[in-house]
Amino acid sequence: MDAYKGQVVLVVNTASKCGLTPQYEGLQALYDEYHDQGLVILGFPCNQFGKQEPGDETQISEFCELNYGVSFPMFGKIDVNGDDAHPVYKYLKDELPGMLGKNIKWNFTKFLIGKDGQPLKRFSPTTKPADLKTHIEKALAA
Repeated sequence: MDAYKGQVVLVVNTASKCGLTPQYEGLQALYDEYHDQGLVILGFPCNQFGKQEPGDETQISEFCELNYGVSFPMFGKIDVNGDDAHPVYKYLKDELPGMLGKNIKWNFTKFLIGKDGQPLKRFSPTTKPADLKTHIEKALAA
């Protein structure tokens, strides 16, 4: 995460075969609008929810680019819950537990991190990317 120091970061666990997958379009729109101001979106594919991310890294990347024009960084598939949860997610869940506890409940849970690296807010999977604009603008202005 050191590579993103000084930027506002939106971390999202993603899946290609989920009812929320069209959120990629909204995430890309946020990235297009705010990237030059210092926003970076980091996509972390995860297959822990209904096995809705079955592909490998190449298949996931191609799907995102071809279907949604995704140009923000996408990482390799990870776990977000359990003993093998990625360290970024272990940290974010500890810092910003959800309404029903620390675990991620579904695909497209979003975490906004400030320029100083401090987690600012957690958003539910159903929160539309466009609804994050006010929070992103406030974080960019800080």
